[in-house]
Amino acid sequence: MSDFTMHFPRDFKWGTATAAHHVEGNNTNNQWWAWEQGEGHIIDNDKSGIACDWWNNAEQDFDLMAEMGLNAHRLSVEWSRIEPEQGTFDQAAIDRYRQMLLGLRQRGIEPMVTLHHFTNPIWLEEQGAWEHADIVLPLFERFVQRVVKDLGDLCDFWCTINEPNVYAAVAYLGGRMPPGKVNNMPLTLTVLRNLLLGHAIAYHAIHLIQPRARVGLAHHMRPFEGLRDGHVLDDSIARIQSALFNDGVLSAIMHGRWSPWMSRKAPSPRGIKGTIDWLGLNYYSRQRTKFDRYSPKTWYGTIHNTPDAEMSDHDYGEIHPAGMLKMLRKVARYKMPTYTTENGIPDADDDQRPSFIVSHLREVWKAVQYCYYVQGYYHWSFVDNFEWSEGWRMKFGLYELDHLTQRRIPRRSAELYKSIVNANAITSDIVRQFTPELMPVMFP
Repeated sequence: MSDFTMHFPRDFKWGTATAAHHVEGNNTNNQWWAWEQGEGHIIDNDKSGIACDWWNNAEQDFDLMAEMGLNAHRLSVEWSRIEPEQGTFDQAAIDRYRQMLLGLRQRGIEPMVTLHHFTNPIWLEEQGAWEHADIVLPLFERFVQRVVKDLGDLCDFWCTINEPNVYAAVAYLGGRMPPGKVNNMPLTLTVLRNLLLGHAIAYHAIHLIQPRARVGLAHHMRPFEGLRDGHVLDDSIARIQSALFNDGVLSAIMHGRWSPWMSRKAPSPRGIKGTIDWLGLNYYSRQRTKFDRYSPKTWYGTIHNTPDAEMSDHDYGEIHPAGMLKMLRKVARYKMPTYTTENGIPDADDDQRPSFIVSHLREVWKAVQYCYYVQGYYHWSFVDNFEWSEGWRMKFGLYELDHLTQRRIPRRSAELYKSIVNANAITSDIVRQFTPELMPVMFP
């Protein structure tokens, strides 16, 4: 069999991604910490505790990132650390974030900083947070201004909001995130709109301080497909669900229009149009939909897995690499610099992650060949961490973590990712070494 190489652009960003609450530890002033204390909110009643101890020693992981050859990392700043009480800013916390950003840069790793990654200060949550635009928007703008003024000399690459559609849906429909409200569609739409308005406000605030800043947001997208091939009702419901989940965010930001289902009693979105310099795609899996006349709360569609599909740990999701290219194609029409800001799999024994990485990066490579403006890939995540309501059971890391001893153990997939990063390519030698089962597919 001949040798082949799938090259990536010379300036391609190779990174990993984290969220502050997942890795810092002892974020005692946000609503997620309070949520963890409630019985049954987290699988096995896990607690984040010191998490990955980044607040005290993030640099140990930065050293490991540098050893892998990574040139990028996406991390978030914790609002409740920086502003633990309304109107009171903690300079020591800001200084610690400066140390982190400087530590990344000293190791040749460019930081992408997320300003809101699912967490709110408790004092803000007690006021309803993103349920009330008149409360949250001016407070978020003030927070963003302070962060950019204090950290802007070390970062000009900003992600305003992480997954506004997921935050709204999981917290106000599914009830699996604080405040844990269930099946409240009007409030879900209100929160989603306010998050998008918050993004736009942050965009303008950042550019007033840093005119040449690169500002975007991370949008979770997934293909919605009918479960039964050729079934008209399954396909119709899948299209509706895709419009709800995928398209509402894009319509507002790219066109300055609310989708029809978002427009009732809504403020004008015209100020949102064009408030984006790059788009982040968070991609994990696809969703199969089956029409169910008895499920009006889910828009008459129930979620299923493809029969005989390969599933990740704890049935987190179906492994479907082709969906990556499908979503990149969907956003390519906007001719916008695009980054895969999250992509990963829970896999405690690391028997699926190597092929997951290779097969998904093959789809990213295809997108590059199609000139789809893809400029980087951030793997979720660098090290096992506290995964929201899933607690410690979901192992997403390239590095295994014993969260009790804080010991890091590199998984085989870490060596694989290092090989791809250092080659800036997927080579047949790499595939042959780490995922030989993919050779007939990758290099037929």
